[in-house]
Amino acid sequence: MKQNNGVEGREFWDGATKFDLAVIGGGSGAFAAAIKGSEMGAKVAIIEEGVIGGTCLNRGCVPTKHLIRAAEVYHLAQSNPFAGFSLKRSKLDFAKLIEKKDALLDWARNAKYWDILRYHKNISFISRRAKLTAPGRIDAGGTEIQAQKIIIATGSSAFIPPIEGLDKVPYLTSTEALNLKELPGSMMVLGANAVGLELAQMFSRFGVKTAIHEIMGRVAPLEEPEISDALGKYIKEDGIEVCTCSKVVKARKEGTQIVISSEMPGGKIREFMAEALLVATGRRPNTRNMGLEGLGVAMDARGYIKTDEMMKTSVAGVFAAGDCVGPYQFVYTAAYQGAVAAQNALEDCCERKINYEQVPYAIFTDPEVASVGLKEEQARKRGLAVRTSILDFHWVPRAEAMLNERGLIKIVAEEKSLKLLGVHIVAPQAGELIHEAAMALKFGATAADLIDALHVYPTLSEALKICAQGFFKDATKLSCCAE
Repeated sequence: MKQNNGVEGREFWDGATKFDLAVIGGGSGAFAAAIKGSEMGAKVAIIEEGVIGGTCLNRGCVPTKHLIRAAEVYHLAQSNPFAGFSLKRSKLDFAKLIEKKDALLDWARNAKYWDILRYHKNISFISRRAKLTAPGRIDAGGTEIQAQKIIIATGSSAFIPPIEGLDKVPYLTSTEALNLKELPGSMMVLGANAVGLELAQMFSRFGVKTAIHEIMGRVAPLEEPEISDALGKYIKEDGIEVCTCSKVVKARKEGTQIVISSEMPGGKIREFMAEALLVATGRRPNTRNMGLEGLGVAMDARGYIKTDEMMKTSVAGVFAAGDCVGPYQFVYTAAYQGAVAAQNALEDCCERKINYEQVPYAIFTDPEVASVGLKEEQARKRGLAVRTSILDFHWVPRAEAMLNERGLIKIVAEEKSLKLLGVHIVAPQAGELIHEAAMALKFGATAADLIDALHVYPTLSEALKICAQGFFKDATKLSCCAE
């Protein structure tokens, strides 16, 4: 196998050109597909032109969670709520922090990707740009690769909105923002969904004067209104300026500042300025210039590949998985899709089907946001009669003991049976709490089942039980651990 010590251009490939399965892409969806194929005895090729590991490892989940945790620790030094002692905050060496982050990513690439290739001897990694030329044929940087089945798992990239003048200012996407060596004095963030919120709070906690601009009427606009409103309140309490209903129409450079013009409610145009501009307005699939149109692979207007529930595309023998497909852009759904695609491709029977009914997700702000299942409006649009229970974390004993009561939980249930339909949380460690809810939904649990399950006292997980009690009684009038 050809190897070198670089990141891009590194290969595990003996020059073979015929494979049972070729996977285009090098992220989680691609590797999940390749590993599944390898385990099924197939000869597999991964073809990836960029850095191995995809968005999650290199410019998404891993680096952001590392830096978000660092920002949290740094922030605690000046926001300690406990009496009896104080914490001293030292000067921040941001370049050193980024150096540590990069070392972590290097380790993860080796442990989670290159070492996997060493273990799976029947997987070749070809570091080339791939283009489909005919059924079962791929041009990999001038070398023709033949494969009985193909899986497209090329991921996504930051979407840059058509704002006048934006192409003439030095804006950042999440990729560049996570590689800054020096912190700007101020920053404007366009977009208040997961990426924008996480990075805005992170930079704010590192001392950057930060403002968020969101075109919708609230931050995290896809969440339950109660969750969004609570999170918006907490974000503002942290000193972040939040401008909702802000439609940015123009950008320009003025000295050391970037100036944006935004259309506000009523049509009034306001100008805002900062040293840096971060664009976090969503992502678009990496499906251009791959030969998909010529092969007849159906895509929607935004370029997402259309698949059925078996991950088959409109072209026989071609499957797709991950961010380039949607409807979710999470590392774990990409891996799930990749494994399903590979199994169906190699078994030629397509019996394994994707199920999106209980997909949990989280936004890693502080407090975190997490959700699984239907939101109240979604349930009503399906014609379901529902009831809801909402609990403020002031009534969760562990939150009180931690002196961190910033939180809210909302449960959506069927009106008569109280079968759980959705659970939505903004709270410390919400990303951990949501898994109990996901399991409850998966197995058709009711609010009574949550109450009947013993919960360790005092834990944040008790919030699920206490909120479920709200369907039957005033949960704010209960003693600790009472049913």
